[in-house]
Formats: sequence, C-alpha cells, structure tokens
Amino acid sequence: MKLDFGSLQKKLGKKYMTGLVIVFGLLCFVLLYNNVRQKAVSIKEGNLASETIRANKTIENKYETDEKRRLAAETVNPEYTYDKDIATKQVELVNQLFTLVSEVKTEVDKEYEAKRSAAKDKATVAPAATEELVAALKKKFESINQDDIAFYQGFPNAFYEGIFKLNEADLKTVREQSVSLVETKMAEPIRSSNLTTVRQKVNDEIQYLNLGSDLQQLIKYVVDKGIVVNEAANDKRTEELKEQAMAKVNPVMIYSGEVIVREGVQIDSRAIQKLELLGLTNREQSIFPLVALIGLILLQIAVLGYLVFHTSELEKQVRFTTFYVLMVLISLIVMKGLQLFQNEALSYVPLIFPAAFTPLVLNLFISRRASIMGALFQTAFSIFVYYDLIGTSTLLLIVLTYMFTGLMATLIKRERIGRQLGAAALWIIVFPMVFVFVVTIYQGMDFKDSKTIATLLCAFAGSLFTYLMSVGLHPYIELMLNDDSVLVLNELSNPNHPLLKQLLVEAPGTYHHSMMVASLSANAVADIGGRSLLTRVACYYHDIGKIKHANFFVENLPDGAENPHNFLLPEDSKEIIFSHVSEGVKILEKENMPQLVIDICQQHHGTTLMGFFYAKAKERDPETQESQFRYVGPRPQTKEAGVVSLADTCEAAVRAMDHPTNEKIGKFVKNLIESRILDGQLDETGLTMKEIRIVEQSLINGLCSMFHSRIKYPKMKSEAEEMKKEQEERA
Repeated sequence: MKLDFGSLQKKLGKKYMTGLVIVFGLLCFVLLYNNVRQKAVSIKEGNLASETIRANKTIENKYETDEKRRLAAETVNPEYTYDKDIATKQVELVNQLFTLVSEVKTEVDKEYEAKRSAAKDKATVAPAATEELVAALKKKFESINQDDIAFYQGFPNAFYEGIFKLNEADLKTVREQSVSLVETKMAEPIRSSNLTTVRQKVNDEIQYLNLGSDLQQLIKYVVDKGIVVNEAANDKRTEELKEQAMAKVNPVMIYSGEVIVREGVQIDSRAIQKLELLGLTNREQSIFPLVALIGLILLQIAVLGYLVFHTSELEKQVRFTTFYVLMVLISLIVMKGLQLFQNEALSYVPLIFPAAFTPLVLNLFISRRASIMGALFQTAFSIFVYYDLIGTSTLLLIVLTYMFTGLMATLIKRERIGRQLGAAALWIIVFPMVFVFVVTIYQGMDFKDSKTIATLLCAFAGSLFTYLMSVGLHPYIELMLNDDSVLVLNELSNPNHPLLKQLLVEAPGTYHHSMMVASLSANAVADIGGRSLLTRVACYYHDIGKIKHANFFVENLPDGAENPHNFLLPEDSKEIIFSHVSEGVKILEKENMPQLVIDICQQHHGTTLMGFFYAKAKERDPETQESQFRYVGPRPQTKEAGVVSLADTCEAAVRAMDHPTNEKIGKFVKNLIESRILDGQLDETGLTMKEIRIVEQSLINGLCSMFHSRIKYPKMKSEAEEMKKEQEERA
C-alpha cells in the first residue's frame, strides 16, 4: 500500500510537482471562493432581509451617539444662583417704606400743631386729610433712589390710605410683622417657578396672626411686594454642565462582525442608519476578499516551494509536496463541512475541528518545518472558511485555538505516537484546553451559560478527536508513506512468511543463526533508543541469500559432513561467501521488502576482510591483495545496521567457541568492536562512543545468556546415589 513517490514522479514527468502545486492552488480557491464571494445587495427600509448582514468594519454610530448625548443634556437640571443682596435690598425697601410713612406723619403733625398755634380759633384748623398724607408720601418718593421708586409705586392707594389711618402701635405692629416675614422668606432660595407658592404660604401664615383683618391685609400688601425671586437661572453654568454630561457619553460603536439585521427580519430605521454609516445600503460586489484569498494561496505556494527547494533528494521533495497538499486539502474539506452546520445558535461548532491532526501527521511523517507551515496556513485559511464570523469574538476564539493547538502538535517528538501516548495527550489535549479556558476567561464569558459550556465541550471534542485519530490512523498512514511500517514489519516477522519458511527448510542453521542475531541486535538497538522491531525483522532476512548455496555455510552442514570449501580454491570460496549478500539483496528486492531491511542485508558485513580465505590465498600467492577479499559493502550507514554487523559476527564466533565462558565472550566482543572501530566499519553509522559501549554490554549479556557454560556440581553423583538408596529403602 506504500505510495511510491519516486515512481509517481517518474511516470508523470518532471513537471509533476509544478502541476500538483497549480492544482492545489486552484482547489483551495474553489473550496473557499463561495465563502468570500459577495453579492450586490439593495436594501430598503421595511423590506425583509434576504441574508444576515454583519458590519464590515468598526465605526462610530453617530446617530445613536448624538441621541444619547441629547438625552444626557436634557437630564441636566438648570443651575440657579442665590442672591443674598436681593433679600437685603427687599428688607431695606420695606423698612424704608415705613420710615417714610413715619416721617410724613411726623411732619404733617408738626405742621398741624403749628397752624393751630397760629390760629385764633383753633377749632377752625382741621387735621390733614388722608389724601394729603398720601400725596406728601409720594412727594417723598421723588427724593429717593430712582431704582427704588418702582417698588413703592407698585402699592395701591388703598394700601397707603390704610397705612396712614393706623395709630403708632398698629403701624409698628404691621412694620415688624412685614419685615419679619419678608426677611424670613427671602433667606430661602425663591425661583420664578415657586414664587406664587411661597407668597401663598406666607398669606396663609398671616391669617393665623392674632391681628385684625385690616392689619392682615396691609401686611399681605407688603409681603406680596417684598417677596420676590432671589435665585436666578445661571445659563452659563447650566450650559457647562450640559457640555460635561454630553462629553461623558461614550461614542456608540458599530463593531466589525456585529449583526446589523438578521435574515428574514424586517429592516427598520435604526438598521438603515447603521447600514448607511457602513456604506451597505447599496452594497456592490467587493473584490478585496477574493484578492486576499488569492494572495494567501500564492504565499502558501511560495513558502512550500522554498521548503521543497531546500530538501535534498527528489523523492523527498515529491513526498513533501504530495503529502502536504493532501493533508491541507483534507483540513479545508473538514472545515467546510463544519461550516455547513455553523450558524448563530451553533457558532462554536468549528471548535470540533481536529486542528492538531494535520500538523501532527506532517510532523511525524514529513518534517517539523512542514508541520509548522501546515499549522499556520491551516489557521489562516480558517479566517476565509468562517468569513461570516469576521470581527466577532467567536472567530477570534476559533483562530487562536487552531493556531495554539496546531503549534502544540509541532512540539511532539518525531517518533511513533504509540510510544508517547502520555506526552501526546499533554500536548494535544491538556495544554490546548487550558488555553481555551484562558481565552474564555479573557473574553468574559459566563461559565454558567450553556453556550460557554458547549464551547468548551466542542474544544475538548476537537482535541480528543485529534488524539484518537492520530493513534488510530498512525499505522495506516505509515503504511502508505513508509515501506517499514509497523503493520508491514509485523507481517514480515511472522514465522509463516514464505521466505522464512524456505530459510528454515533449506538452511536451518542459518535460520537459527538469524533468530539469535535478531534477539541480540533488537535488544542492543532498544537500549540505545533505535528501531528495535525493524532491526529484528532485518536480522530475520539478513542472510536470506544463503538459501542459494546453503551447504557452503558451516552452520548448515550436517554433523560429520566435510566442509565443501576444502575442495575449492580460496577465490572460489570467496565468491560463494560474497554472493550471499548480493543474492540476498536480489531476493529481498524481488519480494519488495522495506528498503532498510535490504540495506541491512547489504551492509551487515560492510567492507570487512574475509580473513580465513585471504590467509589461504596469501599462502598460495603472496601477491594477493587484501582488497580482493573484502566485502564490497557499503559500510553500515545506520545505527541499526552497525549493531547488526557486530551481533552477526559475535553470534557466529561465540557459537564456534569451545566451552565459551563469560570472560571469553566478554573479551571477544570487546576486541571485535575495537577492531571494527580501527577498521573504520562504524564510522558512518552515527553511533557515539557511549552508544557503542551500551551495545557492547548488551551483546555480552545476550551472548552469555545464550552460550553460558554449565556449572559442574561435584557432589551430584553422591547425591544421586543417596536418593537411589532412599527409594530402595522405602520400597
């Protein structure tokens, strides 16, 4: 099931990747075109909205702002200023009135007494009439301040006539009561709005005075004229307060993404005002969203091209491009599917999207750079997929969640997900959920609200889906991309595999040797963190080429059979021994084995020297070159191949030892590894000295457990005889 990217490129030609990228760009555009396409709309008041219209930008709603400011100004109470001087002035005027009255009466009385004294017949001199007294008083008014005359002229003649008819005691009483009432009431703020009320209250108080009705009426005249407005409207201060009130009103904003009118709802005047401010009453088709989409697609292609260009091998370039395109398209299709279920009531549905899946798969199977790129552009495309939510807090939450979750996936180790289930759960589920919780708090959502709870549940479902899909689909994705997937290796490790059955039948010694080497190598590779399953499977098949000449390998010779190499020249033996590598490679390639299994078969002897036959050839021909008896290689290129090369030689040598002991095994393994290092056989494996020492110890432990010497018990014969004797006695 593995996708052969190399063959794919060869079949479709050199322009494969160019064509793939062009098709990819077009598919992205087609998938997202309908999301950003805008229709020309004519909107009129009273019509039903044919679609839900959102604000396309953030702008001040001037109409509502002016209305709120007007209402704020109207709520300001008018400011008034109390004038104490008016109260003082009114009291002075009242006192001055009675003073003038007293002066007139005194002057008239003196004039009357003078006339009587001068007259012979005193009876003929009549007292001054009331009209004369009134006239004398008004004449007095001519000598006072012109501004005060209006106050006195406001009194009717009946008042003045009544005043002059009073005796001194009553005049004093009227004066005291009048001044007292005017002074008391004028000490309080009086506005034009409540002047009549204040005067009425004073008149009511006068009625309760223990005075005659004539005196009460005179007092009422004085009070009505003496009590005036003493608190004037301060228009300037009032305007200042209104300005302050209006300044405190915050502008009413229309926020980008705000729903102006919903589909099927009648458009009212307020909606029309908002749409006019936004320029949407006669909305024409805009090309800007489409231009932005095209720009994003081109940017993605440019970044993809840059990363591919800096990838060394052609097959890796094809693999990178093909798999990236496939994963991103799958992400877009899934997002589009969720967008179909997303509406005003279910705005949180997009959070179900497994945002970490594509970055995680790219991280595990391509590279961390591809993973980061996938996370970023997947998030960028989501803005266009959910274009209807633009400007809303929901879109902000979706975009941030996609971004954070995707980038978390890029931090996971690049090894099988099954080996890091706990760490993967932390990166994919725990951290993203904490992040969503933080953003939810930041946006001020109510955790008692069902919508908030649904949002958190959808985010959790999206993270959980990513985790389950990654674990469940990993073997199958690996099967498509790698020829050494777990499923393939498990199948190849089955003893019933035809090649293994053939090896067991035709070369049983080699089969047993391969099983032993597999156990030694897999354990050693596991100790240094390598691919132990791959190593085990490769060991099963590393000597599969010996099937062709099984009896020419000592482990397959029956007991007592003579070694056929005794009848061959060293050069012929060399070719037969060498051929098991080349024949093995041919067999494995024919069976479409994983490339790493083939590589280990080809590299497990490296360029080591076939010492035994070289020495025999040297005896026959001293001119024999060492290079003629070295394996063609190449040297081991991976850690796994290096370990197999060591384990293969150690197992065969220890098997041939006479009475192997732990000390002999340990010394042999150590010397072998040192000789291989000196020979340069491990130079290209990438093994560090620390790892080589770990492998050395693992091989020693494994070989000692396989080929340990039996411990002799000197007392066993005597103990056996005693047991036999005891049984006879019982019988």
